[in-house]
Amino acid sequence: MAEKLQKISEGDVRTIARVLTELERQQAPWARQLIREVYPETGRALIIGVTGSPGSGKSTLVARMALTYRESGLKVGIIAVDPTSPFSGGAILGDRIRMQSLASDPGVFIRSMATRGQLGGLSAAVEDALTILDAAGYQILLLETVGVGQDEIDIVSTAQVTILVLVPGMGDGVQAIKAGVMEIADVFVINKADHPETPRAERELRSFLRMVTRDDRWEPPLIKTVATTGQGVEELVNTVQRFYDFRKDRIDSRTKAVARQRLLRLVSQRLVSRIQVSVPEAELDQLTERLASREVDPDTALDELVRKVT
Repeated sequence: MAEKLQKISEGDVRTIARVLTELERQQAPWARQLIREVYPETGRALIIGVTGSPGSGKSTLVARMALTYRESGLKVGIIAVDPTSPFSGGAILGDRIRMQSLASDPGVFIRSMATRGQLGGLSAAVEDALTILDAAGYQILLLETVGVGQDEIDIVSTAQVTILVLVPGMGDGVQAIKAGVMEIADVFVINKADHPETPRAERELRSFLRMVTRDDRWEPPLIKTVATTGQGVEELVNTVQRFYDFRKDRIDSRTKAVARQRLLRLVSQRLVSRIQVSVPEAELDQLTERLASREVDPDTALDELVRKVT
C-alpha cells in the first residue's frame, strides 16, 4: 500500500492506470483503501466538465484545451466517459483515439471510462478517478461526457466549471439546453463556428440566455470556437478562469454539494452491493415477481430487502 501511495504521489502512470481499473471494477478492497488514504490530500485540482451532443467536437475541443494548459506548464488529466454496449461491455474509444496527439506528452494522462448502466456505479468511478488524478498532481482535470442525458448531467455536475458545447446546423441546440443542462452550464460554446449557420445559432442561443437568471448572478458567456484550428480556445480557457475567480467565494458551496452527492451515491451503491451478496437470487426473483403482480407494493418490498441486510 505504501509503495502504491508513493508511486501515485510521484505521478507513476502505470500505477495510476492500474488503480483506476480496479476502482472501475469495484472489486479490490485495497483500491478503496487508497481512496481513503489520498482523499485528505486532494481538492487542489480544477475540475472542468465538458458536455454536449454527440458530434459537437467535444473531444477535439478538450484536446485543444489540454494543449493550451500544457503551454502554461500545467499537468492535465482527461477522463472521457464513453458509451458501452450493454451486451459486450466494450467501450467505444473513439474519443481517446482522437486525442492521440497528446499521448506522448508525459504531462497528460488520458483515460476512457465506460458507462456500464450500474446504479451510481459510473458516477462513483469517475469521482474516484478524479480523486486519484488530483492526488497524483494533475492540476487541470477535464471531464468529457458523450451526451446531455441525465446520466451525463449527474457525472459532469461533479465539476467546478461546466462547459456546454453546441454546434450550428444540428437543430437540437436549444432543445438540449431545455432538457436540463442549462441548470449546470457555466460557459456555452458554439463549436465549428466556421459553419454558415453559426450567426443563426448564436442569435437563438443569446435570445434564450437572456431569459435565464442564476442565483449566483453569473451571466454565462457564449464563446465561438473552431476546435480543429484552435480558434477561440484560448478565450475559452481564459473564460473558465474568469468564472473560477468569480466563484471563488462560492466554490465551497458547490464543493459541499458535490460531497453530499458523492456520499449519497456511495450509500446507494453499498446497499445494492450488500443486497447482491446477502440476498439469494431466488429470493430476489420471488420478491420481484410479487412486486410485478402487485402482491406487494414497492415500499414494502424495499423494507423487506433492507431488513435482510441490516
